[in-house]
Amino acid sequence: MNLDDYQEKAMKTDQIPVVEGMDLLVPLLGLAGEAGSLLTEYKKLLRDGEAHKLFKEVISEELGDLLWYVANLATKFDLSLEAVAEQNLLKCQERWSWKQLPENRGSSPLFFDNDFPDSERIPRKFEVEFVEEADESLARIQAFIQGEKVGDYLTDNSYVADGYRFHDVFHLAFAAVLGWSPVTRQLLGGCKRKSDVKVDEVEDGGRAKAIEEGISALIFSYGKDHSFLEGVHTIDYELLRTIKSMTCHLEVSRCSAGDWEEAILAGFHVWRKLQEYGGGKIEIDLEKRSISYQELIKSSFEIPVDNLYANRSCD
Repeated sequence: MNLDDYQEKAMKTDQIPVVEGMDLLVPLLGLAGEAGSLLTEYKKLLRDGEAHKLFKEVISEELGDLLWYVANLATKFDLSLEAVAEQNLLKCQERWSWKQLPENRGSSPLFFDNDFPDSERIPRKFEVEFVEEADESLARIQAFIQGEKVGDYLTDNSYVADGYRFHDVFHLAFAAVLGWSPVTRQLLGGCKRKSDVKVDEVEDGGRAKAIEEGISALIFSYGKDHSFLEGVHTIDYELLRTIKSMTCHLEVSRCSAGDWEEAILAGFHVWRKLQEYGGGKIEIDLEKRSISYQELIKSSFEIPVDNLYANRSCD
């Protein structure tokens, strides 16, 4: 029996009074009640252990009652139970498949600029060095690519030093894992897709960059409330859904919530290293969908002696 057949047959047993408001209130209360019954039976199992011989039979019955109420509500909201189930599976696959199938990570990188000239593509491999300069009142960092300054000095822009000055690492993580980052294209200089006026305007232009900066600020704020994701392996779905909504009109909408989760976790992993050691070298590999931190003894360009990195392990 498929779910739509079940839904149709279940409705033939509907005894809920046809009174305004009751037709929805009763099945909603029914769901809550059956969920409570499940908890009660599990409590009995914890209490009685092997003596609770009918546990599976009772649980099967309670789950059946839950399914009946779900089917009832689906019908009354004019939804197909089969379609609801399929949409839920798709959502779960997009959300979790990258963790369940780690051997597939990085095997199929998503490049949005393959059809553009090499000069307009994000380099598939590159390195960025972050050098921190500090005085008594201000900590700021400067990024370098091949010894050349990239962008302006960044500070925390905050009354309290919180490490936001290293937030460019999130843009680099988006580029590495998602193959997308208008801000990284700007930082790299010549990667805007000017050969296509519309793509340059929509995908690489000011609005897309503002959205990406907004996402960066949003995930940083989330990270502050969750120990900067130290020891965290799962991100709230509501945050990921918000990000998906913010980017729904852009090419990166092809990336799943799971892709975004992977990018955010990877970005914070490297951010914590930068924060801990006051800078460092970041290696970005779009083909492997990876971003990694590398310790430095000395930067590849001239900086003051007191800014040299200590030789220490960060594994």
